Amino acid sequence: MQKKPNIIYLMADELGYFEPGFMGNPNIRTPNLDKLAAEGVRFTNCYAGSAVCAPTRCCFLTGKHSGHTSVRDNDGGTPLRAEEVTIASVLKAQGYATGGFGKWGNGGRGSTGAPEKHGFDVFFGYYDQVHAHSYYTPYLVRNSEEVPLPGNQGGSNGKTYAHYAIFDEAIKFIRENKNKPFFAYLPFTPPHGLFDIPDTDLAWALYKDKPWPEPARRYAAMVTMLDRQVGELMALLKELKLDKNTLFLFSGDNGGNDYFVTKDAPRGVHSANKNPRTGVEFRGIKGQLYEGGLRIPALAWWPGKLARGRTSEHLWYFPDVLPTLAELAGATAPKDTDGLSFLPELLGKPQKPHEFLYWEIAGNTAIRQGDWKAVQPGKSAPWELYDLKSDMSEVHNHAEDKPEILARLRALAAQAHTPARVGIYSRTDLHARDRAAKFGNKPVEKNTNWPVPGLLSSKDWKLVRVSSENGDNQKFGRNALDGDPNTLWHTQFTGDVAPPPHELLIDLGAPYTITAFVCLARQDASWNGAIKELEFFVSDSPERLGAPVVKATLTKTKAAQEVKCPPTKGRYVLLRALSELNRNAFVSLAELGIKAERV
Repeated sequence: MQKKPNIIYLMADELGYFEPGFMGNPNIRTPNLDKLAAEGVRFTNCYAGSAVCAPTRCCFLTGKHSGHTSVRDNDGGTPLRAEEVTIASVLKAQGYATGGFGKWGNGGRGSTGAPEKHGFDVFFGYYDQVHAHSYYTPYLVRNSEEVPLPGNQGGSNGKTYAHYAIFDEAIKFIRENKNKPFFAYLPFTPPHGLFDIPDTDLAWALYKDKPWPEPARRYAAMVTMLDRQVGELMALLKELKLDKNTLFLFSGDNGGNDYFVTKDAPRGVHSANKNPRTGVEFRGIKGQLYEGGLRIPALAWWPGKLARGRTSEHLWYFPDVLPTLAELAGATAPKDTDGLSFLPELLGKPQKPHEFLYWEIAGNTAIRQGDWKAVQPGKSAPWELYDLKSDMSEVHNHAEDKPEILARLRALAAQAHTPARVGIYSRTDLHARDRAAKFGNKPVEKNTNWPVPGLLSSKDWKLVRVSSENGDNQKFGRNALDGDPNTLWHTQFTGDVAPPPHELLIDLGAPYTITAFVCLARQDASWNGAIKELEFFVSDSPERLGAPVVKATLTKTKAAQEVKCPPTKGRYVLLRALSELNRNAFVSLAELGIKAERV
């Protein structure tokens, strides 16, 4: 009896809708992907789960849309919850060997979101998406253990190209599991991150003399390198006589970016969001919920099972992948799955359509029902309405002339949203180490910005009250008082965002004469939550704080910033953050210091 079909899903990080050759791009050579399209099914209406890396992967893995997922922020570290079901855990229960190779992004080491806790027998690559920016990282990670890459210093400096190592491990996994059904999840990092490819790679020779900026040439070479590896995977399946029992799926991960803009190419040299044949453009780019942020190229290949050279206009998105693969393997998808199996469409059978497709990210919301799509491009922005059948570029807003349609879509969108519930970290040092590995894994515990001279010891301080903290991700208010610049306080940002002002009330343990406060912004690569305007209060009572002793405006710097005040006696200090540098409603702070003398 023939064993259950093998499944390979290759997800190219940030590959734009119009960038592969099979979508008409004249710049980038993708002969193997073009062959897949000629021998299989090409989808023209495929959408990502979200508009950026981590949230879209969560939708893909869990079969939920972004109104129900745990990972909705793109910080690379927000973890899946411990009990969450993924494609891998569904297939593993059906006897599949499960392997992942590339970029994870749904929980760092030491968290409930690590891939080996969610059905993967092995995951090799990057757990954190900041780590994934470097192709010359000092190490990669296999099941939470570091695997050194010889000669690498981080950034663009080193001797071992990380993606080669990842691809080799994927090939090894397929060979080792040729006699049993396997699921190979390949969320490959090219062409995202630092645009690096070895000069010795055969793909570089095709582009090194092109009249484009060097990053644009490197980017094209990375896509062609990836295409070559697609050919190697196809050849491997034929060598092992697995091709006729293997479903091979390929797509991007979210909408493309307008990379490499020039005077003659205002949407980028490689035209990720502009049809090179017709000139029709998608509005927006990655990170936005217009078509440019969500549309992705997609293919399916399964010799003997799928019609050759078919173009499908079926509307599907990442939450549909789990129920599709579950049905293929003879499993039942979880009841809380939002996706809809498109296996019938793959096999050329009648296909049930979606009632609607839903997306949300960072206060932006979008919903599509049939050809109508409603977008709210900001939490306080007015809703917009577009007819994609006649207006793929989302130019003509019908919000005023089609109010009944907009009202229907807004009601569906309101029902689709639930507050996020995220996983937790048992320890954060490993995740911090992985993020630092992008830059060569310099020791994260050494920080020249903290401490600064003359600070009062915080060992006797007590946090009396915090107005808001994101406890689900261990970004507690007390982190701003612990003397560790690598931890941080962050107000609520998962689920309902808490509005400003945001406050920390501290008991110093005894009366002091205070002369200055010192604030340290978060020390990782992000600026989210960096405080702009704030004020400090000093009092002998936690209930009667009076007027602020000083008001200040902070600047965008990772260095400690001192806020001097008139000498003021008191035991209790209140920090009140009024605004954030990026105009977000939330705030963050790595450390609060105080300069004072004991009364």
